[in-house]
Amino acid sequence: MMKRTSTNARRHFLKTTVAGLAGVTLLPHTVEGTTKKSNKVIYRTLGRTGIRLPIVSMGAMKDAAMIKAGLAKGVLHFDTAHSYQKGKNETMLGEVLKGQDLSKLFTVTKIVPEDMDRQTGLIGDGFTADKFLEMLDISLERLQMKSVDLLYVHALSTKQAVQHPEVMKAAREAKAQGKCKYLGVSTHKNEPEVIRAAIEAGLYDVVLTAYNFKQDHIEAIKAAITEGAAKGIGFVAMKTMAGGFLDKDKTQAVNTKAALKWALQNENICTSIPSVATIDQLEESWSVMEKLKLTKEEEQDLSFARDYAGLYCNACNQCAGQCRQNLPIPEIMRSYMYTYGYREMGKAKELLATMDVVNDPCSDCSNCQVSCVKNFAVSEKVKAVSRLVDVPDDFIS
Repeated sequence: MMKRTSTNARRHFLKTTVAGLAGVTLLPHTVEGTTKKSNKVIYRTLGRTGIRLPIVSMGAMKDAAMIKAGLAKGVLHFDTAHSYQKGKNETMLGEVLKGQDLSKLFTVTKIVPEDMDRQTGLIGDGFTADKFLEMLDISLERLQMKSVDLLYVHALSTKQAVQHPEVMKAAREAKAQGKCKYLGVSTHKNEPEVIRAAIEAGLYDVVLTAYNFKQDHIEAIKAAITEGAAKGIGFVAMKTMAGGFLDKDKTQAVNTKAALKWALQNENICTSIPSVATIDQLEESWSVMEKLKLTKEEEQDLSFARDYAGLYCNACNQCAGQCRQNLPIPEIMRSYMYTYGYREMGKAKELLATMDVVNDPCSDCSNCQVSCVKNFAVSEKVKAVSRLVDVPDDFIS
């Protein structure tokens, strides 16, 4: 049941700057020299790495101009991955960073282990450390770097994957070969299990985790982060905007600045990686450092948004086993959020492809048996986003 909110708070929340928000994925970050200058920069230490980073970084950039703007502003950390834009994201980032003094930046990439079932989160017997290292070599070639500061094993959701012998072997060899200085894991679901598995493994220095005000299990995530931080693990937050919008038609926007500030209230979060598509977003993200404490109005906005089902799936897996087609519902819901919340259709299509989702897989079902705790109209969302699989890549940015 939705909590009542004052008329003024509701009116403020529903203000949507169409020009500034319509094409946005997430908030922006650190920059100097491109627009208004901000003298205040908050730095935090990334766990036992000892690396000091501004609390706002940049992720999933699609535009070289925005990377340059981020550099000018003061961004030190640009997130990317082997799979983003089928490798084009790493290539673009490498071109922009060519000639930069990389010793003053914090370079990363992420690699999803092959033969990992994205629905169960389990890694099969077909995965080998050699194949992972081959993918890393490709990433380094695209980035035009001999090594990165941090290498993530990407999109893990189970203890089995985090501690898989071949995964840990690949990570150790990458570090021993001088292809990375630090190791990490990233996770979009079952975050507490993944974080605790990383602590137990004793190998990983950093965890990149989904972390936002709409997660139903946020207290469990906070507890795991506290445990990890006590052991020297550094934490980076993603998905802080919880979908960016509350509805498919983008008539109700999440107060993204408030959402970012909320995530950064946790001092164990070293930095965040909101993606940025415009200078306005960059300025807004960076501006959280001027006043990190949430205002009463911002708290009201988040309270209002928290009560909506919105576009963000908690990946609670309570729908597991309900679908007749055995579809990976949480991952498809994440693709839906990428498409209708962030306009990241390329990322959505890539995720659907990894799970072999076809166009309209629900067409053979007369009625959907999946019951979502957030009351998502699951079959409607599956139908809406699965259309992407038949859209040519040239039409998807």
